[in-house]
Parts: sequence; C-alpha cells; structure tokens
Amino acid sequence: MRPDTPAENVDHTAEAARLERTADRYPEDAESLLLRAAAHLEVGGDRPAATALYDRLLSAADGLENPHLVRALKAANLWEYGHEAEARAIIGGIRTAAPRDPAPWVIIAEALEAHDELEAAQETFTDGARLLLADVPEPPYATHPLLFGRHRVRRMLGLDHDDWDALADSLNTAPVSLDELHDPNRVWSLGSDNPAELEAEISRLRAELGTYREALSRPFPVAILHWPAEELAELVADHPALAAEYPSYEEHLATTERSLRELAASGTQNLGIVTGTVPSYEAFAASEGSAPADATLLPQYATTLASRGRAVSWPPQRSAKCWCGSGQSYGDCHGSA
Repeated sequence: MRPDTPAENVDHTAEAARLERTADRYPEDAESLLLRAAAHLEVGGDRPAATALYDRLLSAADGLENPHLVRALKAANLWEYGHEAEARAIIGGIRTAAPRDPAPWVIIAEALEAHDELEAAQETFTDGARLLLADVPEPPYATHPLLFGRHRVRRMLGLDHDDWDALADSLNTAPVSLDELHDPNRVWSLGSDNPAELEAEISRLRAELGTYREALSRPFPVAILHWPAEELAELVADHPALAAEYPSYEEHLATTERSLRELAASGTQNLGIVTGTVPSYEAFAASEGSAPADATLLPQYATTLASRGRAVSWPPQRSAKCWCGSGQSYGDCHGSA
C-alpha cells in the first residue's frame, strides 16, 4: 500500500496477499511483513486467515524476534471471533512469561478491556508498568500506551489518580487532557441535542483518533536513509558518482538529522530511519534494472526498506542512544540543540 493511500480505500485481502508474497521474497523480514498481513486480514474481517498467519509465524523453525507479540495478537484476534477460552489461556501465559516489551502487555490488556474485563485489564496494565517502569528515570516512548491505557481503564473504574496516572497526564501531548479523553460520561454527549456539546465531543474524538488515523493511512514510516561509516565508505568507493550525494560521513549524519527535523517541522508524522548496506542496495538496484550509481534510487531504496519493517522510529528519546551509532545519548549527540 502506498504511504498516501487512504485506509478506507484499501483492499485488505489483496494487500495481505501482497505482503505474503513479499515475505516469501525476503524471508529475513517475514516476521514484520506477515504481522502486517495478518492485521490487514483482521481489518478485512477474515480472522481465521489472520490466525493461520500467526500460527505460521509461531511454528517457524528459525524462531521469532517477538514471540510474545505474535501470541498477544493471536489471542486478541481469537477472542474477537468466539475463541475466548483459548484467548484467555494465551493471555495468562503471556502474563506469566512477563515479557520486557510493552507491546504484548498493551495488546492483551486492551483485549480484556474490549470485552468488559476492566478489573483484569487494569491489573494487566499495572503489571506491565510495574515490570517495565520500575527505576526508570524517563518512561521510554514505547511504554506510553501502557500508561495511557492504564489511565483510561482506571478512569472507567472510577479509581482515584495515582502517581502513574499523573505521569500519564504529563506525557500526554494531545490538546485535550486525558481526563477528558477517558471520561466515561463522554458517551452521553453523543446522544445530546445540544450543538455545543456535540461540537466539543467531535473535537475530543479528533484529538484522540488523529494519530491513529495517521498510522492507518501510512502503514510504514517516511524514512530517511542512513549509512554506517564503513558502508558509506564502501558505497562511495564502489560507486564514485554518489560522492556528490555524500561528500563526507559527518555531512551525511548532519543532513540526515536536518532532513528529519524539517519533515517534522512541516507536520509530517511517523518518521523513521533505515540503515543501508551496500550488498542490499546493489541487489535493489539490480531488481530495478538500474545502476547503483543512479542517485534517484536512494529514496526508493529507503522506502523499500521501510515497507519491509526495517525503519526505526525517529526521534529517539533524549536519554536513548543516538540513531547514528555513536554510543552517546541522543540528547548529547544529534538531538542536542
């Protein structure tokens, strides 16, 4: 699917089939590609086919990078078409395994929430937060949905705010507060005859769903290509015509960060960085029937890597390691003012 294709115009079955073909062509990226294919099948209503893809991944001989994520997605999908007992068993197994990745915690907690298991959802969100946020000076970006989901469920249960709820409030960047977004009484506004109340509710919904809709319409990041020092030296040595694109390694790093900041300033969301290798780039050029020295291939190569799940989201947290590989924190390296 093209990055600018509206989600509502997607043929989800065809897109899933395309991703499966791509996974067969690039087995090293099969996990991320098949997860996206399964997501399209779920959205398209073919949940048994999505489960079959999750089972295909879990039976892979080479193992998975994120087995708990695949199991969590399978559990949520199973519950949606009547396999509650199996879904509960998988959810219990994930909680016992206590993965160090926030995504499985969020998925299984939201599955419980979606089926009105609010107490169990609150406990699951809390268990994940307790495991991943203890002694962490700054919550990693990936853990924000864990805190937001916990805040939402606790609000629906009528529980008083605690320290983690206050932390979730401080992390919220939407123009509407979390208390408003997660107010159980909002549902009554949808039945109001008062235009002012309806307008206020529409504004809240836009704030809540804006990022989600952006992600649906752009399934992979707008990615900038980054070459490690050794790869860039090899690239320019083998294809001297590209020296005009990359006058030096330092300039390449500066240009990468600058380009991302300019895109962010223009309002572009879902930004990422993909790391190139010379063999991969040369193979891509051959598949396009072109020469690697053709600089117009570079952005196409970046987009292809992003579509295969190779992009790392940008910007990192200031305390996380910089994308450039220096070993320094992003805030002390390319994230500094």
